[in-house]
Amino acid sequence: MISTTLLAALGTPEILVILVVIMLLFGGKKIPELMKGLGQGIKEFKDGQNGKE
Repeated sequence: MISTTLLAALGTPEILVILVVIMLLFGGKKIPELMKGLGQGIKEFKDGQNGKE
């Protein structure tokens, strides 16, 4: 419930500021690697829920 309210309160300017801060912290080259790792983690989590090895 709280996360939905938080997301509803974020507008375009707020999201842009968050993206700029992320770019400054991690750099342009590191972000694709982070997203790839995040995607693999989500896939492994879903596979684990479904009982796949």
